[in-house]
Amino acid sequence: MTLPCRAGGRNGGKGMTVRQEWLEDLLKIADPVLDALSRGELKKRMPLDFHPERAAFAPLEAFGRTMLGLAPWLEADPDSLDPEERALQTRTREKALQCIDRATDPESPDYMVFDRGGQPLVDTAFLAHAVLRAPGALAGALTPRVRGQLADAFRASRRIPSISTNWLFFTAMVEAGLHALGEEYDPMRLLTALRCFQGWYVGDGLYGDGPSFHFDYYNSFVIQPMYADIVNRMAGEHPEIRAMQETVNARAARYASILERLIGPEGSYPVVGRSICYRFGAFQMLAQAALQHRLEPGLTPAGVRCGLTAVIRRVMGAEDMFDGEGWLTPGVYGRQPELAESYINIGSLYLCSAVFLPLGLSPRDPFWSDPDADWTGRTVWQGGHIAIDHAED
Repeated sequence: MTLPCRAGGRNGGKGMTVRQEWLEDLLKIADPVLDALSRGELKKRMPLDFHPERAAFAPLEAFGRTMLGLAPWLEADPDSLDPEERALQTRTREKALQCIDRATDPESPDYMVFDRGGQPLVDTAFLAHAVLRAPGALAGALTPRVRGQLADAFRASRRIPSISTNWLFFTAMVEAGLHALGEEYDPMRLLTALRCFQGWYVGDGLYGDGPSFHFDYYNSFVIQPMYADIVNRMAGEHPEIRAMQETVNARAARYASILERLIGPEGSYPVVGRSICYRFGAFQMLAQAALQHRLEPGLTPAGVRCGLTAVIRRVMGAEDMFDGEGWLTPGVYGRQPELAESYINIGSLYLCSAVFLPLGLSPRDPFWSDPDADWTGRTVWQGGHIAIDHAED
């Protein structure tokens, strides 16, 4: 029987480990954004002709979403990495800090829109989430000048009103980002989202996207990862938040289990709901649960590693996932622009980086070091045996 995520995989000729394969894929996605922005050339080099009416927002979308998935690896303990990966991490950390400066300096040619048009609130929040995920490598490594610029950018996004959907978490995450930078924050902007979603829980690890439930991946794109990370960050600040912590984490873990069961035996997954062009960003909550050692007992780290590897290989195997300059193209499996809603531009697609969160774990962590194991979908469809799935209240 073929092992589910043997070292090398589709890159078997390179003799790579699975971790090296993941890192190569992450940087293939991230490097065009970071290279251009660190040189002050993102607006000049990034494709802006797909839904060009969104062009003003595309650079911040690409940057904030790239950093969302990259941040845990930047935060990984360098001493746990082999010399080659450590050197790569050091270079990427330096580049990321340069990018933050370029994006937030009003005199920079790549200064980004943070305060108008609606969309910038979303991607300021994704950038703030990256800061939460890398408190040492990002927040703690900024110079006072750049930290001040970033805080000003976060505050500027307050001019954009939120709506009663997952957008409440964008407002809340910006405030959590200010807290991470050591700045004053508005607790009511933060608490509003946490309170509302307590009332919008519909059961079995799932929240409505506002008062209504939508069968899509927004519980993974936004709601559950932000909810859990904000609550765990801010629990020490407010008794009300601390009281939510256990429940929020349990619901997130349950939802991660549901995501794991959506992975088919060959690495495909249901193409359902809006924003499906964010590709394997749909598995952010499963990746976050693995990163934070919050998988439910029925899941093994190795099984999740192999399941996510199957998804990554399936998606990355499409020949036209990237254009000739290395930028992402719209679609799920390759270039399928008809799947992109009107609000999606090329920058939007970089939310796919969120699948790579477990790169923040040490290579010695069981996620990376345990022997290969089947995930649920593979086990069942090979005639194996699993425990019955039970819904949670």
